[in-house]
Amino acid sequence: MSTGVGLGDFMTYVLPIVMIVFFNIIYHICSKSVPDGLSPFLSLAVTYLVGFVLSILLFFITRTGGSVLSELGRVNWAAPVLGISVVGLEAGFIYAYKSGWEISRASLVQSSFLAISLIFVGFILYNEPLTWNKMLGVLVCIAGLVLIYL
Repeated sequence: MSTGVGLGDFMTYVLPIVMIVFFNIIYHICSKSVPDGLSPFLSLAVTYLVGFVLSILLFFITRTGGSVLSELGRVNWAAPVLGISVVGLEAGFIYAYKSGWEISRASLVQSSFLAISLIFVGFILYNEPLTWNKMLGVLVCIAGLVLIYL
């Protein structure tokens, strides 16, 4: 009897995190590499054009049934609001890097504040427990922010 992580567990639980980390690295490299003088919003328009084409292609490759129109009928408020938030997020990083933030600090600072904020969002909106371990994590995030600026 095996007690290790099976392939199914890896694919559904570990692989998404690996993808997030890998593509976040690429994301930050690309955000910091947007040429000076280029409008961040034109750069983002090209980014989203590529993202649109890739997303449509992947929709057709991975769909398990249902047409584009039937799937569009299931879209709720989250998709357009996510689009707005992604533009804000990406423009924020591009502007942060253009203003001189180091790639090693910008992501760490925002991730720490994000982690702290999401603990409370989870508690307020999703009834996730507010545990002592999470509160200790908040303190560790704050300590990490202090340490990177010493």
